[in-house]
Amino acid sequence: MATEEVAAAAAAARRKALSLSRLRAARSRYQSLQISDDVFGESGGDSSSDDNPFYSTSAGSSQSDWEEGEEEEGDVMVREAGTGGRRPEVTGQPTSESGDGEDAAGWTERLKDVAFPPYVDSAGPVHQMPLNASAIDFFQLFVPDNVIRNMVVQTNMYAKKYQERFGCDEGWSDVSLPEMKTFLGYMISTSIHHCESVLSIWSGGFYSNKSIALMMTQMRFEKILKYFHIVAFRSSQTTHGLYKIQPFLDCLQMTFDTAFKPSQTQVLHEPLIDEDPLFIATCTDRELRKRKKRKFSLWVRQCAATGYICQVYVNLKEGTASDGLDTLKNRPQLHSLVAKSLCQNLAGKNYIIYTGPSITSLNLFEEFGKKGIYCCGLLSSRKSDCTGLPRSMLVNPEIPQARGQYRVRMKGNMSLISWSNKGQFYFLTNAYSPFKEGVIIRRKSGEIRCPLAVEAFAAHLGYICKYDDKYSKYFISHKANKTWQQVFWFVLSIAVNNSYILYKMSEAYLVRRYTRVQFGEKLVKELLGIEEQFPLE
Repeated sequence: MATEEVAAAAAAARRKALSLSRLRAARSRYQSLQISDDVFGESGGDSSSDDNPFYSTSAGSSQSDWEEGEEEEGDVMVREAGTGGRRPEVTGQPTSESGDGEDAAGWTERLKDVAFPPYVDSAGPVHQMPLNASAIDFFQLFVPDNVIRNMVVQTNMYAKKYQERFGCDEGWSDVSLPEMKTFLGYMISTSIHHCESVLSIWSGGFYSNKSIALMMTQMRFEKILKYFHIVAFRSSQTTHGLYKIQPFLDCLQMTFDTAFKPSQTQVLHEPLIDEDPLFIATCTDRELRKRKKRKFSLWVRQCAATGYICQVYVNLKEGTASDGLDTLKNRPQLHSLVAKSLCQNLAGKNYIIYTGPSITSLNLFEEFGKKGIYCCGLLSSRKSDCTGLPRSMLVNPEIPQARGQYRVRMKGNMSLISWSNKGQFYFLTNAYSPFKEGVIIRRKSGEIRCPLAVEAFAAHLGYICKYDDKYSKYFISHKANKTWQQVFWFVLSIAVNNSYILYKMSEAYLVRRYTRVQFGEKLVKELLGIEEQFPLE
């Protein structure tokens, strides 16, 4: 009996040691990629993309496209080196073949190793912030005082014109710069303590916040909210539907780009911005159906090592835009134009861009390749533009393949991969050699063989998926009616999150280690001009 107990204990110890060794391997892989484990200084499980291992970022994505569960933290990572010169298994046949195994479109079974130029640029914050830098110092890297002063001027101009047309408002007086900062501080506070309405701050209920409610009366706040504008009047030459916030968007684009140098690996996707978690958790199905659909889509280019959002692109779904994007009926063409806009400043720097099925296409990747931008994307026969790709590679094989088996075809430096893992997944890349292999490590199943491109895609998109799960908690929860106001509060939330990422990478974080919530509370108090009597530990 004692012998059986000793054997069982020894077996349990071996299983535990194997699990720990796998986790250590995962941790070292992530560290070699410089992927941050804890973006917001908080721990806890993530629940995003429970049925989605490769994280589709298309708004119209369907769960039927994904047949594998999400990898847990530490389960997916990128191996820097492959297995050497092993040739991947090729089990399918091209649609039409010539004698040398090459089809009519130039795709061939004969694989070649591809060498890529090294990435030599440095990544990280551009500005050296002092040790005593506060939350508002990082926030004003993106939203400086001159931008807020413009909000003051435009709001007062709009209020004056409004009252000339509809009659005098006795309760109104011109807003000042401190009042505008207080107004923004109240709005940002709803990203930390989610409530049904920003006006709950002054209520006596559960969501009241007496510590900040005394800085401005509810009546004054409502007056500023009524007249708040970024651009008061449309010019005669303006045709863009977002003209009311275009100067603010242009300012953010410039400051996002100049404040931080991203890593080599970046992701193009749509962040999760549908609703705040509190509303989703408490509303009924009827209330959900009554909610108006957003009239815009928001796309971002995001650093896959830190979560920093480098560029934002807003596309209106209705109306007439100067660039005509919203009038396009061909969604692949629309997504291609969005990708080109987000990556217009990346030429010649050897960046690697990861894309979801809605963006991935051969024509786009070839165009990017000529500019020195390398790509790796997931393909879907329903969502992707499959022009120029061999159809035989995009259909499920008649005989189900074992997990880890894959086939590869090449055209120049472009590789088309069909990989089996409880279903077939298809990838297009010009950023990885087809000879280099990797593994996807799962706690229960162990190692699953795959091409290095698949492993890299899973690691980087999995990290962005994890980031978005935390990121969606910190959106400003004010539900505006106007489209331009919705866009403004969303991009302002992005600016606050970027501020925290820069704070975590600065020396100021070594002095006072704020979590994301504490950083937000500190920023709100500094915008309101409240002296902190009891410092956060």
